[in-house]
This record gives sequence, C-alpha cells and structure tokens, in this order.
Amino acid sequence: MPPLHQLGLNQAREHLMAGACDSVDLVQACLDRIAAREEQVRAWAWVDADGALRKARAMAAARPDARRPLAGIPIAAKDIIDTADMPTAYGSPIYAGHRPAWNAYCVAAIEAAGGIILGKTATSEFAHSAPPATSNPHAPGHTPGGSSGGSAACVADFMAPAALATQTGGSTIRPAAFCGIVGYKPSLGLIDRTGVKPMAESLDTVGLMARAVADIQLLAGILASVPATAPGCTAPRIGLYRTPHWERIEPCSRDALLARLRRLEQHGARVAEVPDLPALHPLYQDQRDIMNHQAARALLHEYQRHRAQLSPALRAALEAGQAISPDALRAAWQRTHQARHAYVGLLADYDLIVTPAALGAAPAGITSSGDSLLNRNWSLLGVPTLSLPNGVDPRGLPLAIQLVGGHGADAALLGWARWIEAAG
Repeated sequence: MPPLHQLGLNQAREHLMAGACDSVDLVQACLDRIAAREEQVRAWAWVDADGALRKARAMAAARPDARRPLAGIPIAAKDIIDTADMPTAYGSPIYAGHRPAWNAYCVAAIEAAGGIILGKTATSEFAHSAPPATSNPHAPGHTPGGSSGGSAACVADFMAPAALATQTGGSTIRPAAFCGIVGYKPSLGLIDRTGVKPMAESLDTVGLMARAVADIQLLAGILASVPATAPGCTAPRIGLYRTPHWERIEPCSRDALLARLRRLEQHGARVAEVPDLPALHPLYQDQRDIMNHQAARALLHEYQRHRAQLSPALRAALEAGQAISPDALRAAWQRTHQARHAYVGLLADYDLIVTPAALGAAPAGITSSGDSLLNRNWSLLGVPTLSLPNGVDPRGLPLAIQLVGGHGADAALLGWARWIEAAG
C-alpha cells in the first residue's frame, strides 16, 4: 500500500470504505508531508491543522457514500476563494488576516460532500500579478506556474490529493502543466463562482487539480453534476492544433506532443491536423485586453483606496485596462463572437482538440509564473480544457498536452481524457 499522503481521491475513498484507514490518518499524513516539505515548496498561505484534525476526528468513523462521496478526505483551496473559518487574503497585503463571513460555493459544496478543507494555497496577487514565493516541487529554482501555483505545487508534492484553483487566462492549465499533474478548467459558468474574488467576470472560472483524471471527474460531479461517463469503445477523432505560435514552443515539447499522438493512433485514435483558423488569432491579445478592462472595474476599490499596496505590475495592468476605449472593447468582443462561431464549426469534425499546454517546461526563477499565451485563447472562448502530463524534458521537468472540447461538453472531454490517460 502506498503511503497515505500519496493516495488520490478515489484511492482514499477506497481505503476509507475498506476500513484500511480513517479520516484522522489521512489528514495527519498530509499534515506530516506539509511539515516535511513546506519550507522548501512554500505552497501554502494558511494551513488549518487544528481545524482539519478536529473535523477529521468528528468523522473518523464515517465512510464515503453517494451523499458524501468525499467524507473525511482533505482538499486544498486557493487563497482567492472565500473561507469562513480561515483567512482569505487574495494574495495581497491589503487583505492580510481578512476573514470572510461565509464560504464560497465551491468550498461549501466540498464540505457538504464530506471533504475537509486542509488550508489555503498561495496565489499570485488577486490571481493576476506578483507571484508568491512558491517553488516547483520538481525543481526548487523553477516556477510552479500561476496564478494557482500553490494549488499545483501542493498536489504535485503529495501535500493534498486535490485542490481548488481558478483560471482567467491560464491559471489552472499552466501550473498543472509545469507541476506534472492534471488540471481542468471547466466550461465558463459551469461551476458557480460565488465567493471567488472577481478579476474578470466574463472569464473567471473555478478550476480543479488532481493527479488523475478520475479524481477530476469525481470533483466535477460534486461541484457541477458533470456525469463521470466513459467514452464508448470507438477511439476519438483528435484534431492537432499547432496554434499560430508553434515555432515559439520548445522543440522537446513539440516532439513529445507529436510522439503522444502517434501512440494514440496505435490505439485506434484518428488524428488529423486542424486547419488554421484566422478567426482565432486575435484571441491571444483580446483576452488580455478584456481581462484588464474588467479587472480595472473589479479592483476599482483597491486601486482607489490602496494603490500603494498593489504591485507595480498589477497597477500597470489596471491602468492599461482603464485606457481601453469603448470602440476597442466592442471590436474585441465582436472578434470573440466570430471566433466562437468558427470554433463550433471546427469541432464538427473532431471529438476534441489537442495542443500544447505551455510553451515548454517550467522556466527558471520564481519571480515570474511563466507565459499563459497558449491558454488565454481558450479561456476567452469559454470552452473546457484539461492539462495532461506528457513526459519530461531533458532536465526532468514535466511537459504536458492540453485537451480542448466544446462549450458544455465537459463530460465528453473528461471521458476522452480518461481514454488518453489510459492509452499512454
């Protein structure tokens, strides 16, 4: 049997059902791992050790069932998500010690399912700029990605079996890719984001992180009633989308993606290259402009009252958002609507799209969380995406592929992700 802190969600459920351990054992194993590794990884903004153990003792005899499928299992939550019984600082000194009055929906739903929120993971400032001091567990001198770097690092380092994250540009997919875990950004609006600090209302999405697709399916079923369906016996039709930025992607990442597709073809998948769609090209910049414009409104109070406590990078982004003209914003939205229509037509020929999850492996240094270029376009389209580990680069750093589906087709995308994960 693997050490308890290494169990995924479904494995933990099986152990609890079999009586091989109880909730106190699971929570304590994660806390012991945090104590051993947090000084190096720095994945957490707050660890609620006493509260988590108290809740674990209260349900030590509980067993997961259909009504409480997470009974006794610890889960982490990004510190951009409100929690009533522990601080939520949004990665900013402005909110140091802030205690929300109630839990965000995603936290309340996890707890209703019997899950125990172990603590709050470190986040970039307001999930936008100024990453925390979190390191990549695979290489301490490298970024874990952002803005959900703390969530990705804690799951990758076996401090928790799963974590809640968010994405506005690339904040779930990129850190999952850099840390070698599974990251899932649902269709826009699928998971209720009540209680998540807003950044851009047209883009903000609650994301999920785990070490296996089946664990993502379990959480998606709890938070959004997404059925954990498996695909039929027919292998998928996969579209390879090289993106307009193919030459910027590290050669080892490109090679690993193409090699993965060849292996999938050997298992029966039909792979074809997606024709270039010029309508998708403007999305990379339009996402950033729309995000900054909406962030300038969402953070207007902080900008007006606490400007000196905002990082220079965030202040610059908010001021850039304030400067966007109504005509430029309308044009960006018009291009976005055209791109969404073009993408729907494209998907008629494929079950899912496969593309790189990032430009390459995690860059060196932790003062930047890397480039979200290859995620921003899909965030603006509002479609579901999933980062799946895809080997390592010559230095041993994780690589990943990104799976993309149609809006609202989350169950199908997760089912195909299970197929691809199993096919290898």
